Amino acid sequence: LVFELMFQCVSCNSVENKIYVHLNYTIPCVRLLNATHQIGCQSSLSGDVGVLHVLESEANLDWVLKTGPNPPYMVILDSTLFTRSIMMKLKTGSSRVAGVVVVAPSSNPAEGFSPHTTCPNENSGVYSESYDPALAHCNVTVWNPLGNGLSYEEYDFPMFSLKDDNDTQAIKQCYYNHNHVVNGSSPQYPLCAMQLYSHMSAVTDTATCMRRNGINFSLNPEIVCDPLGDFNVLASTRPLNYTDKGHKMGESVVIAAARLDSRSFFFDIAPGAESAASGFVTLLAAAHALRNATQEAQPNRNILYAFFQGETFDYIGSSRLVYDMENKQFPLDLDNVHSVVEIGQVGLHGESKLWVHTDPVSRRNSSVNEEVEKLIRNLNSSALNLNFSLQEPSFSQPLPPSSLQRFLRARPIPGVVIQNHNSAFTNKYYESMYDNAEYLNMSYPPNLTPEEQLEYVTDAAKALTEAATIVARALYTQAGGSDPIQLQNINVDSQMVTQMLYGFLVKSNNSWFHLSFYQNFISSQNTFFLTGERPTNFYVGVTQQHSEPTLLVQYLLANLTGTTVNITQDNCQNQREGEDDKESAAPPNSTERVAFCVRSTVRLSKALSPAFDLEEYTSKDYSTWTESRWKSIKGRIFLVASHELEMLTLGVGVAVLIASLMLTYIISSKADILFSSGREPTAATY
Repeated sequence: LVFELMFQCVSCNSVENKIYVHLNYTIPCVRLLNATHQIGCQSSLSGDVGVLHVLESEANLDWVLKTGPNPPYMVILDSTLFTRSIMMKLKTGSSRVAGVVVVAPSSNPAEGFSPHTTCPNENSGVYSESYDPALAHCNVTVWNPLGNGLSYEEYDFPMFSLKDDNDTQAIKQCYYNHNHVVNGSSPQYPLCAMQLYSHMSAVTDTATCMRRNGINFSLNPEIVCDPLGDFNVLASTRPLNYTDKGHKMGESVVIAAARLDSRSFFFDIAPGAESAASGFVTLLAAAHALRNATQEAQPNRNILYAFFQGETFDYIGSSRLVYDMENKQFPLDLDNVHSVVEIGQVGLHGESKLWVHTDPVSRRNSSVNEEVEKLIRNLNSSALNLNFSLQEPSFSQPLPPSSLQRFLRARPIPGVVIQNHNSAFTNKYYESMYDNAEYLNMSYPPNLTPEEQLEYVTDAAKALTEAATIVARALYTQAGGSDPIQLQNINVDSQMVTQMLYGFLVKSNNSWFHLSFYQNFISSQNTFFLTGERPTNFYVGVTQQHSEPTLLVQYLLANLTGTTVNITQDNCQNQREGEDDKESAAPPNSTERVAFCVRSTVRLSKALSPAFDLEEYTSKDYSTWTESRWKSIKGRIFLVASHELEMLTLGVGVAVLIASLMLTYIISSKADILFSSGREPTAATY
């Protein structure tokens, strides 16, 4: 019996595999929600089915939206046709559209592409009706002119991204074999069809889904959405007492900040090379260059390195740190903050010029303006004898989207934001799948092995090395460091910069990353972080789990700023209060995987919007973004018969069923006649 059941199961799988071709690489567009609405995509509960149609041009849309005889259609389009014009037409004609599949290209489009808005984080920055309304809503500068807003639309059908690989070629071949229109004639059945599953549990807005989360009708209540969030990664040149919250008398801190996250239209593709990685790699390299100088002769002020998570979604990380400082939930408060230096998009693309942005409103305060001018002078002096120049935009120009804006919402604080643009972004692929290593000019000579690529110093690494050296020297001076010899000895290692860029933007599975992390870290639930043949995904994720960049930056920052201590593994794992001991796989300048202990000041700080702690799900002051949960993400193609043939098959099946029932009834009612045996003779008696 067991053998028979197994045979039947194998037979079923075999039949299914003959009917369906399952897609291996399916990256969906998912649903996100905030205080007012929902964005993104979803399928029906059982998945959406449509006849395949490869869109060859915008003029070809009429077949999908009007004239095609076999709706709904599953539209396959190349990335060049993934435009707002086409997508809005498909959205308005969604009754004839079952879904959309975008084929990701092997190279970036020359004309640029950004699915973000033209004014990122428009309603969550400092500029508002109460803080110089003339600067609000990007009235002075449209920061992202290429933004088409596709990421912030709602679609009633599923959308997936596919690589241009064998799966995609099989889909197109299926279309050309069965669905392709020849000489205007309608294609004949059977037709090639696709089914996409990406049903989302949450609907309407964050307030609705969080209320549904709290409904307990069973022992296992269903959670339909989760707040976006993660952890900020923090470290300081002098240890902070985390048991004593609030203001510290006599403590003055310079915050050096960068963001860790990015996004794109599709869920699992967020390379963020320029929008995120260029900034935080620069800050990591600067922190490493400052290690010896700050340990040998501590400057008067502390330097707090802050890597913020969730900045793409209304400044989750920075607004949380400011909230904690205001509410005595952090070892410092805003009175302890002397100034802020933020490193934004600093990929240079062959240029040798960076721009130092400041806030014109806070600079109307004479004391703030004086400190800002000192900070700019420190930056300019740090650039001497380097191949870089620093320039200032017009005094009246507002700050670009940046974490500094959340500090300024709380109070006037001297600060600058270092970017590679004067007014509008130079990043043609802001928050898109194309903001990748290719765009950052990380090119390698042909025929290099992966290990040789890891060691090769690219042009991008050389440029960021110069930028990081400027930042490190300026931070040293800004913190009160006055030793000219120490200042000149602050230089960034270009080899380390190129290794970080390779690990974050090309392939995390490399020898340098493996040597930087303790074997328990890379052999536990986080194994996939260092085994993937892909770049890092910089999407912030939800609060239930650490994201990939958070864990990587946490351990890298500990190695780059900490000191090696000679203690046992057990003592290393038992962290002492006020200190953070991390285990790594290889000591400095070593190529052997030998566990050692690093003592550093690295800490993780919650990057969850205060709106969720306060249960203010319609807040206008804090981020309210949530991500819907889902049960299954998959896709498959198959051949579908004509409606007439399906009805005929159904009719024949019903007729056979009725005939079988009637025959069974007749046989059952005549069973005593049909199956009776003759009466046996009476046994003889002797």
